[in-house]
Amino acid sequence: MPVTTESMAAWCRKLLGADAPRLMLEEYMNAIPRMECLGNLPRGTTVLVRGDVDAKPGPTVGEGDIRLRSMKETLRFGQERGWKQIVFGHIGREPEKSLAKVAARLGEILGCPVTFVEDWLDPTTTTVKDDAVEAIRKCPEGGVVMLQNTRKYPVERVLWKAKLADIDKLAPDLAKLANEMATKVAKVYIHEAFSAGSLDASSVVAPAAMEKVALGKYEAEQFDGHLKECLRAQMVIFSGLKIDKLDDLEAMIGRGKVRKIIAAGSLAAALKKAAAELEGKKFDLGLSEDPAHKDKSYYIPAERVEQAKRMLAAGKAKGIEFVLPVDFVLGDGSVSSEIGPGNQQFDVGPASSALYEKAVSDFIAAHKSDQPPAVVFHNGVFGMFEDARFEQGTRKFIAQLKRMTDAGIKVYVGGGEGGTALEKYGKPDWVTYCFTAGGTVLNALGSEPVPYLVAMQMAAKAMGPKPHA
Repeated sequence: MPVTTESMAAWCRKLLGADAPRLMLEEYMNAIPRMECLGNLPRGTTVLVRGDVDAKPGPTVGEGDIRLRSMKETLRFGQERGWKQIVFGHIGREPEKSLAKVAARLGEILGCPVTFVEDWLDPTTTTVKDDAVEAIRKCPEGGVVMLQNTRKYPVERVLWKAKLADIDKLAPDLAKLANEMATKVAKVYIHEAFSAGSLDASSVVAPAAMEKVALGKYEAEQFDGHLKECLRAQMVIFSGLKIDKLDDLEAMIGRGKVRKIIAAGSLAAALKKAAAELEGKKFDLGLSEDPAHKDKSYYIPAERVEQAKRMLAAGKAKGIEFVLPVDFVLGDGSVSSEIGPGNQQFDVGPASSALYEKAVSDFIAAHKSDQPPAVVFHNGVFGMFEDARFEQGTRKFIAQLKRMTDAGIKVYVGGGEGGTALEKYGKPDWVTYCFTAGGTVLNALGSEPVPYLVAMQMAAKAMGPKPHA
């Protein structure tokens, strides 16, 4: 069914959080069809697959292509049924990056050629080009076509920083894109890009014009299985440079399952200052609270400290234990119990690592016999671990993940830098599961919905009262 400018404007307003209530993860998952619902599509059906193609393939299969390999089962499902699958998505944030090597690697993984279409959209008219239409027409049953980097085209990126006031201006081009994809590429859409958590038009606009939508097999496995387990985590380890992670932690606290929080990084700094002020004391965050640094990623505004105070008060009322650092490694390599004016923390100190180890020991003692097993969620790193001078806090804690796993506790790592640290200092079997997309995991567990789940839920609703049939 063609999308009008008006309906696209309403669609985008809901994507930005207006005119629609926030659903729980389970509600999104209950509303969106799975791949099996498409099993009876006839051979030769063209299916548009929003793929997790943001990969950097190494010399051989298995190197730098974990996201591509996560798509294999979904694409095999379509190949076995003779569908023509058109894979599209982005690589990096730069429009000039190419998916040519990614297409070649996907062909190696699938054991078949993957046709690559270099230039498929006219950016001036937002129309799918005739050459792309012809390549799709020539695709054999069971064949796979990959379109060039979607971020090559400005329309893919217009919602990234869009405000509600911008929607009426953007809606005509976005409606045109959705209709072009439905009429010239495919009317069936599968989202199999777990890590694609941005407001890309390929993820959140294209589904609006589709007759059928479904989640890919890997994506459904992540949300239906591992992420649902993380929702019942009794302990979370949160760290990192981005202070907006406070929102995600606050949302997790609000669900009522968390009983212990180990914090580090900017998140812990805000909580540390908040705890001091609640006790009538002072704690100087150094450069992180200096207004001259307000344009820096490590800056912690006063309102975040106030938010941290609310979180500590709410946590105390619920019996939640906050384990905060007691010493810090500063820029000159010295260790101090304070940060102080002109200084900046780059890692937690040895006393903090010892405190964290005791907190883990206490948790193991209290939960090692739990049935079902207790759940722990770990996200982020404790300092600038890329620099050997500031890696000890992170290195020491990765070993604690193994201790908990060995004790029968389910340990989940939220991907991103935490996953990189696990790879650097540990082994995959030290944890129950490590996600491939940190941002998506935080959205699913935290304060903001995953944008593509919002779009897929709306698209499924438009399919009628029985979208799973």
